[in-house]
Amino acid sequence: MPQPRKSSPSGRSRSGGTAKRRTSSSTKAKSRSGASRRKSSSTRRKTGSPRTAARAGASSADKSVQQFRDALERSVTLSRDRIQEVADDAVKRGRMTRGDANKLVSDLVSRGRKQSDRMLRDLEKMLRQARTEAERRTKQARSEAERRAKPARRRAEATAGRAARAARDAADQPLAQADRLRRRAGVGPTFPITAYDQLTAPQVKTRLTDLRKGELRRVRDYERRNQNRKSIVTAIDKKLS
Repeated sequence: MPQPRKSSPSGRSRSGGTAKRRTSSSTKAKSRSGASRRKSSSTRRKTGSPRTAARAGASSADKSVQQFRDALERSVTLSRDRIQEVADDAVKRGRMTRGDANKLVSDLVSRGRKQSDRMLRDLEKMLRQARTEAERRTKQARSEAERRAKPARRRAEATAGRAARAARDAADQPLAQADRLRRRAGVGPTFPITAYDQLTAPQVKTRLTDLRKGELRRVRDYERRNQNRKSIVTAIDKKLS
């Protein structure tokens, strides 16, 4: 009768070793993944947002104020005269000698002055912190307001520029015709072209066709002294040549 085969110890050992290696690899992978997540979380905590930094600054200021309040609550304010009066009473009652009383008064006054100086320094520090924080917030608010206003300002300037150009272009032909009539009648300003500084170079060149040589020279001299646009000066020189 055939006997069932028994698994050899070596086979069990190999399979057990493989399972252990797999388990060990899985454990190491999980450990590396956990370490990576912890490192990432730590990095995020270290590189906090500006809002987190602001909260930290406010918390530090609140802590300083609380410490100052605690110091005020622990302190006792007595005048030197009151301390001296108590010490003199103790000497009269025979509870201490005059030398001990004088030393006690001197020590208490010295400690009181040190405590007052320390509290004043703390108060000045808090005031500096509050002033710095107020300046920082004011600057931040101003920068934010300017940043938000810039697009609106640019749009308004662009719209105004387009409107001005449209109005100038619409009035160009009627103004040119009025200039011709004015020069023929010999009335109005002596300069040949009305609203010259508001005209573009192409608009000025269209006005040159009706000008006499003396008027052309006057326009050229004015242009050279002011905007000195090369295209206009060249066009006038061609007409004068």
